[in-house]
Amino acid sequence: MRYNLSELTDIIEDRRTIYPEQFSSRKVHKEIISKLLNAAKWAPTHKLTQPWNFTVFMDKGTSTFGQWHAEAYKNAVSESDFNQKMYTKIRDRAERSAAVIVVAMKRDDALRVPEIEEIASTAAAIQNMALLATAYGLGFYWGTGGMAYSPEMKTYLGLGENDKVMGMLFIGYPEIEWPRKTPRRPIEYFSKFIEE
Repeated sequence: MRYNLSELTDIIEDRRTIYPEQFSSRKVHKEIISKLLNAAKWAPTHKLTQPWNFTVFMDKGTSTFGQWHAEAYKNAVSESDFNQKMYTKIRDRAERSAAVIVVAMKRDDALRVPEIEEIASTAAAIQNMALLATAYGLGFYWGTGGMAYSPEMKTYLGLGENDKVMGMLFIGYPEIEWPRKTPRRPIEYFSKFIEE
């Protein structure tokens, strides 16, 4: 074997969603965030379009992003639909995080591959990041709430018409025990083997 399969399997099975509300105040160093981004770039990418794009908010940037995101939500809904708890949650999740990475799929200008392939490639890049974050003992939450898919978010990030926001990655060291494994169905429920 080229690698320690036991450790690799453990990392895959130990990956968990850990919410920003469960993060400690411990700082995550920029070098670790850079390593997560470096892991992302090794995702499969048809015709090497490498469609992933990351906007990283750290230090005071998390508060700046959280405040902008909360205000964008407030401005997008009617006064009767506005929910103060939602506003606070959007703002506080960013502020509680050591880093927030907004991930976008930037469409290949020549449209050489189907859009679904670039979406899948970007999602694979996020999974690479999630696995490496797990290996570092980092909490990692892939959120798509608030204004994630809105035109306002695309404008804020400077994205083009054909680009898509894939979500926000909230990263921090957990202050809780690592969550237990959740049950998953045996492979017989979702796969079949054809051998003739």
